[in-house]
Amino acid sequence: MPTLFDRHIARRLIGGYVGFVLALIVFFVVLHYLEYVDDFMDRNASMAQVLGVYYPSYIPEIVRLTSPLALFLSGLYLTTKLSAELQLTALYAAGVSLGRIMRPYVLVGLLIAAIQFGLGGWVVPHTQRTVVAFEAEYLGDRDMQPDVSDLHRQNADGSYLTIGFYSPNDSSAFRATLYGYDDARLSSRLFATRMEWVDSLAVWRLFDATERLYAPNGDVTVHKIQALDTTLNVGPRDLAQTERDVETMTVDEAQAHLAQQRRTGSGNLRVSQVGLMSKFTYPLAHIALMLLCVPLGAPRRRGGAAVAFGVGLLLALIYLATQKIAEPFGYTGLASPLFVTLMPHVVFSLLALALFWRARK
Repeated sequence: MPTLFDRHIARRLIGGYVGFVLALIVFFVVLHYLEYVDDFMDRNASMAQVLGVYYPSYIPEIVRLTSPLALFLSGLYLTTKLSAELQLTALYAAGVSLGRIMRPYVLVGLLIAAIQFGLGGWVVPHTQRTVVAFEAEYLGDRDMQPDVSDLHRQNADGSYLTIGFYSPNDSSAFRATLYGYDDARLSSRLFATRMEWVDSLAVWRLFDATERLYAPNGDVTVHKIQALDTTLNVGPRDLAQTERDVETMTVDEAQAHLAQQRRTGSGNLRVSQVGLMSKFTYPLAHIALMLLCVPLGAPRRRGGAAVAFGVGLLLALIYLATQKIAEPFGYTGLASPLFVTLMPHVVFSLLALALFWRARK
């Protein structure tokens, strides 16, 4: 059962966390606006759109990104304050160990991590759809520009689709070819100069098509088709993939999207894998940083709380930056997506335990 001490620490941690989150939201919104105000004006984005649509939709993502840092700053500030006021010294004298003092910190870290997992896994993706669409229109975000030329997708076993050019705006494709294979032998080839997605029927409509059937004995049968509706396993979303697709998907949607990418033979599979794994591993930063803040803030040092706060802030920023630095290794296949997303949390958790062991002595 939580004691009075646990509730007291948890209440102050959460209060500080909320305060730091609000401060970081204001800081990032102002900084982002000052950086992109010229782009907003150049692309005729109204203030009602920027302040009434874009930034309110962006706030949940800011909360998700800054949450570990806000919790760490709250924990470090509280610990250095308790140390400076000799409250920790009194607890040590009463026989309370540093490990026992850390318990409410870890429990709060687990609670915030669970909340942030739900926020990042199911709430933020919905708001990010508005953010990503806005940035694609008014900021010209290159990560939102899909590959539209020379696309290759697997439709089914023994069936492959190639597209010369795809237009995401109207879901139409040009120079589309559907190959059918019987084992290793080409059995059919359906070429259409254009095909478009009919949303009401959930089918592709092919225009000016030519179908060639290849018999085992070498005979070729040719059919000319003016228009043809056909059902393919490859949909418009499979042809218009971008690097930020997973950002706008819930965990369930991202898992289904990844399975679809595997089946259709998409080329940017690793980017989606890293994005999906990050949804699971990023909340672990709250726990690792809670383990780090107590051994950093508890010892009384020459220079006072400012030194501990400065060192702690530096380590926290390095920790959070390491997560982003590691991700490209997963994109290129030099390491597995699970390894690159989990490694920073493991390394800094071990560092926190080493500092905790040292602080005990």
